[in-house]
Amino acid sequence: MTVKERDIMGGLAKGLRVIEAFSAERPRLSIAEAAEIVGLDRATTRRCLLTLSELGYAAYDGKFFTMTPRVLRLGTGCLATMPLPRIVQPTLNRLSEEIGQSTSVSILDGGEIVYVARAAQRRVMSIALMPGSRLPAYCTSMGRVLLAALSPEEARLVLDASPRPARTQRTVTDVDALMAELEAVRESGYALIDQEVEIGLRSIAVPLKTMRGKTIAALNVGLAATAEPADILVERYLSSLLAVQADLAGMLT
Repeated sequence: MTVKERDIMGGLAKGLRVIEAFSAERPRLSIAEAAEIVGLDRATTRRCLLTLSELGYAAYDGKFFTMTPRVLRLGTGCLATMPLPRIVQPTLNRLSEEIGQSTSVSILDGGEIVYVARAAQRRVMSIALMPGSRLPAYCTSMGRVLLAALSPEEARLVLDASPRPARTQRTVTDVDALMAELEAVRESGYALIDQEVEIGLRSIAVPLKTMRGKTIAALNVGLAATAEPADILVERYLSSLLAVQADLAGMLT
């Protein structure tokens, strides 16, 4: 369906862009910082932020704005209506208890992954992850699994359009190098990340597929890095991840 321009509420669209400027890595923003991120002028950004503050969706200390828990209402309603979190959470809890590590399920949204379910044994990142949290797809195990499920042409378009900062000295940022990583994921059926998102964090992920073989989400195990080689994650956790993958295939549509 094509929507005519006159039917679009420009003010609402700008307000949503301003909300999306905030993230786990950018929880506090000034008017100038938010304006630069969303590409709006400072006056428009200021009105959006003050409106969000007046309605209780943002807090303002005179210089910086932060999102309040009220903004979660915009996302929890969506998550509540999605069958995927309800289907995978019991299995995720069981897997996490069985292997003694944190496990997560996410979906792809443009160049980012969105967590839809999580079972945490211990905190392994400097930021708290929960349903609704977002991370870049290019440097995360679940992100690479989900990008690998796209055609090479689609994956390259997503990577070209996404910011790809070097989050650590290990982060792969070159598009051609990332495309080679995605091809390796397609061949092996899993993605292994060693401290590319954050120093001290490793993860391994597999796709979650429907009975017809369509990838609709990704499942991972995340844990603290040790002196052991990263490949040990394959030996210790891949079989458990693949077992969950097989168990869930019959439930996912």
